[in-house]
Amino acid sequence: QDVVSKLRGVYKTRRIGHGGTLDPLATGVLPVFVGRATRGVEFFEHAEKTYETVLRLGLTTDTEDITGTTLEEKPANVTREQLDGVLQQFRGDILQVPPMYSAIKINGQKLYDLARKGKEVERQPRPVTIYKLECLDFDGAAARLLVHCSKGTYIRTLCKDIGAALGCGGCMEALRRVSAGSYTLEQAVSLQALIETDDPGKYLIPVDSMFSQYEQVT
Repeated sequence: QDVVSKLRGVYKTRRIGHGGTLDPLATGVLPVFVGRATRGVEFFEHAEKTYETVLRLGLTTDTEDITGTTLEEKPANVTREQLDGVLQQFRGDILQVPPMYSAIKINGQKLYDLARKGKEVERQPRPVTIYKLECLDFDGAAARLLVHCSKGTYIRTLCKDIGAALGCGGCMEALRRVSAGSYTLEQAVSLQALIETDDPGKYLIPVDSMFSQYEQVT
């Protein structure tokens, strides 16, 4: 929403929407829909996403990421073989309990509002799909993972659950969205570039680009 509010000034229109929330510490692809293109947001809701994330082993926090309050810290005596074995459990269709620090509403209240008041409520597990989960790098204390997943997947929660399955705990240290739907990091424009340009219109791409995987019918 911070990005959207800045771009309303850049594009001088109220009609701007975005294609998927990012955590405050995250970077990467955020599709933004301008003007009449906002009608395309509803078609983008179920788009698959790909992330690169860093899983910090041995550290558990209340927010499930590195910015939270530490709940537990212990040595991580994990081998690459053990990590690879546990990752196998998280591929395919899995259930995730959404984190308390999330924008999900229960009884009309956002979970993060309740969490900030020190409250915790029961959350029902939600089905998500992990199409691809690979370890790109591992040094014993942290693992860099590539995750291709369905809508609604919490990468923080995935990191926490992998750490729990390894017996040492874990949390998300870094997150970068490398693709959202058909849009990739290579196509992305920095927010700063959009704010500083004299011609923001040159960065707009056609709405049809959302449907590039389909055959064209005229």
